[in-house]
Amino acid sequence: MENNSETPPSEPLQHLSISPESSSQMSLNERFEIIRSIGEECIQEDELKRLLANKPQPICYDGFEPSGRMHIAQGVMKAINVNKLTSAGCKVKIWIADWFAQLNNKMGGDLKKIQVIGEYLIEIWKAVGMNLEGGQVEFIWSSEEINARAHEYWPLVMDIARRNKLPRIVRCCQIMGRSDQDELSAAQIFYPCMQCADVFFLKLGMDQRKVNVLAREYCDDIKRKNKPIILSHHMLPGLQEGQEKMSKSDPSSSIYMEDEEAEVNVKIKKAFCPPKVVEKNPCLEYVKYIIFPWFNEFKVERNLDNGGDKTFKNFEELAFDYESGELHPGDLKPALAKTLNLILQPVRDHFKNDPKAKELVKRVKSYKVTR
Repeated sequence: MENNSETPPSEPLQHLSISPESSSQMSLNERFEIIRSIGEECIQEDELKRLLANKPQPICYDGFEPSGRMHIAQGVMKAINVNKLTSAGCKVKIWIADWFAQLNNKMGGDLKKIQVIGEYLIEIWKAVGMNLEGGQVEFIWSSEEINARAHEYWPLVMDIARRNKLPRIVRCCQIMGRSDQDELSAAQIFYPCMQCADVFFLKLGMDQRKVNVLAREYCDDIKRKNKPIILSHHMLPGLQEGQEKMSKSDPSSSIYMEDEEAEVNVKIKKAFCPPKVVEKNPCLEYVKYIIFPWFNEFKVERNLDNGGDKTFKNFEELAFDYESGELHPGDLKPALAKTLNLILQPVRDHFKNDPKAKELVKRVKSYKVTR
């Protein structure tokens, strides 16, 4: 982030968004609460409040590597978060990090394949309901922007590299999913310096915590007072036991945005969901971070012997029933699958009926996923 009525299940997500005119009528505290709700952590809250007080339309940044099919966290959760930001009067710039994906050897370093995947991801966000009207959301391709302003970008990258020791940079390489130092190429060592430069090159902030901290420390080095504000959102776990995050190499670990209804049903049926256990239960995490933000409620259909149908209005109520045994996994899972399918149906329809989208997903599915 730059530092300078209930929605019924049938309604698309964009109805959660509010026009810039409406957001201008919000109080400072209302805007702060909406934006702050995105992050489990905010560095720093007082800076965020000052920013909102001084700037009517702050700029927020989120970057992603186009590296394969999109899972539901990247698709739905990002749409929810972006719509919250635009509803609070922010402008969101989404950095399509095609060069970074090439540096990280995604798709074997084939830039054309990486860019096809980038187009596919944008189509998904359009279909699922990210609010792209009114110019409040902008997609920026890193290869185009860096080439156009190379005289600004590369001196900044080199200055960041010069001011940081190698061990500090290596620690930041975890943002690429790389923990083994011996596997890192020279290009991957350069990656964090480039991501840090993005913050200042685009006059934005980022969602990768370690590189954000690096950027804030760089501000201290160059005596810059206005630092990027970091909002770190929750990361959904994989659907299988012990999976702290979704894995693109394991299709059973997550729901993909164009999965068919039957695929969603099977994945949720096989998902780890221990009775009476709320903590580290991936099915409950899906309900908490996807279903409730989307619908503001969660309906479970049960026969009368099991207590009959019940509509939960908040996650705390649901967690209480689940932990007590009042709500059983056998009732939770079908309700979760049904509700997820409601969210995903417009995406399926788009990729079946729109010729461009249909061709894109066909090409993406043909690509071999690389780490």
